[in-house]
Amino acid sequence: MKLKSQEFRVGEADAVDLDKWPTLTEPVYRSKAHYKELLEHHVAELSAQQQLLYASNQYAVLLIFQAMDAAGKDGTIRHVMSGVTPQGCQVFSFKHPSTSELQHDFLWRTTRDLPERGRIGIFNRSYYEEVLIVRVHPEILEGEGLVGKRHDDKAFWQDRYRSIQNLERHLHANGTRIVKFFLHLSEEEQRKRFLARIDEPAKNWKFSQADIEERKFWKQYRHAYEDCLSATSTKQSPWYVVPADDKENTRLIVSQIILDTLAELKMAYPETSDERRRELLAIRERLERRSD
Repeated sequence: MKLKSQEFRVGEADAVDLDKWPTLTEPVYRSKAHYKELLEHHVAELSAQQQLLYASNQYAVLLIFQAMDAAGKDGTIRHVMSGVTPQGCQVFSFKHPSTSELQHDFLWRTTRDLPERGRIGIFNRSYYEEVLIVRVHPEILEGEGLVGKRHDDKAFWQDRYRSIQNLERHLHANGTRIVKFFLHLSEEEQRKRFLARIDEPAKNWKFSQADIEERKFWKQYRHAYEDCLSATSTKQSPWYVVPADDKENTRLIVSQIILDTLAELKMAYPETSDERRRELLAIRERLERRSD
């Protein structure tokens, strides 16, 4: 199977029905050894592209990962970005907002961690939690101090989608390229992964009673994701629905999408001017004399 990024991209006018998006597709790799070979190639390419991104200093790249529990966000980020220097890449994970963060608008806490030009920023969960978990658990709104706002008011959520679109439009206009991944996991595969977290001692720390409680809201989360993906996938800041039941396949798809995004930037290393070239040659001459 040849990877084509567009097959996983949500169109700007698409009304997303997640039942029509697969959680498992034909694997890109033929064997475990072939998977490792492909991933190593992607990682090496990504490392080279990140160095070019840093040297050209024209764009920033923001990668957003959203998913149901156990979909493999952490593992995907760890494997795909393993070859990128920490100097050029930062990962931020967003949990329940603190008391201080609740005193600001819902975009404030993530905006502080946006990547600089030349760097890749990764949001493991993001401002999209405000139209996902908050929509499923509207009691969270009470802590946000929004007078007169009701969770059952359709206009309220449309306003939040609009705020997100405006933010992403602003970022794109100022050189930040945003790629958003929804790792699409099936309910049955989540059940298997939860069991593995119980059965394998090294994975016990990943599991809690809260995970089981959230599983009860599976359908509500699906509806929230469908509305979110439909409302906020744009030409400039697209969503990609990536099948997540096969972790290895997921990593290869995600890494290919990132590589394709970077290739579209048509970056180049800064050209050396004649004056700079003469300066370098003079330095070289002094270094050569010193070695004699």
